[in-house]
Amino acid sequence: MNRRGSGFLLLFLHILGAVTALEEIVSKPGDNVTLSCIYPGREFSLDSLRIYWQIDGDEDTELCSVVHALISGQDNESLQCNQFKNRTQLLWDKLEDGNFSLLLFNVRQSDVHTYQCVVMQTIEYTRVIHQEQVVLSLAASYSQPILSGPIRNSYSTGEEVTFSCRSDNGYPEPNVYWINRTDNTLLSESYFNITQHPDGTYSVLSTLKVNATSDMQIECFIENKILQENTSANYSEELQSNGTNTGSHKDTAKSGQVAQAAAILSVVILMALLTVLICWLWRRKSSQLVSYTAPI
Repeated sequence: MNRRGSGFLLLFLHILGAVTALEEIVSKPGDNVTLSCIYPGREFSLDSLRIYWQIDGDEDTELCSVVHALISGQDNESLQCNQFKNRTQLLWDKLEDGNFSLLLFNVRQSDVHTYQCVVMQTIEYTRVIHQEQVVLSLAASYSQPILSGPIRNSYSTGEEVTFSCRSDNGYPEPNVYWINRTDNTLLSESYFNITQHPDGTYSVLSTLKVNATSDMQIECFIENKILQENTSANYSEELQSNGTNTGSHKDTAKSGQVAQAAAILSVVILMALLTVLICWLWRRKSSQLVSYTAPI
């Protein structure tokens, strides 16, 4: 059967029956997922089954839509799209119990589709006995943003200063927002760069240039729409806790040196006081001994 013929058959199967379920699956790029299709409560003979996994007919699938096909108990690879070859597998030990789920290996960006499972039985005549749809999306959480800014008190009011915000290993491409927390206004970034890694995830770097004020409170937000996640970093918090700029490291080191010197000085003073006390007690004891032994 040629590609056009198989596409017509699968479109016909799509029209025959109503879809009984719609499942949504979110996967990380590179992971393996199970596309669920279960018809419980019955036992089946594989020789009388035809199982088709396909990309939903409502999508643009002019070239190829067959993800996996099993006919009379045998996988039919001649119908399968090249992008899915050697990447799919039915659960053979569960097929006779009505579990027609499909394993999809090494999920990639091109796998984001709505999938349809169509199960046909060929006893006396061919009929559709079960259908399901599964929506596959990709998503991965972005790391906590690292926010860098100017060193405290190293700038003058009105001077242009630069902030940078970086986050890694997320999917899909995020939205990045800069907010001035002194008046909760949205700021426009000056530079944006996104890099895709071999596993499909992204790293993002955003830069903001603004004129400095005496009470700057800058916040960077990374938004992942699919996961409905927002992670953020605050400029003031970075200066005080994370130490992401040179000023914070220098201040910390200087404070440590001062504390060490103060501790040493305290020990020296304490030893000196103990020495004075011991000398005074010895002299007092000596004078008492002399007074006791003197002749009457």
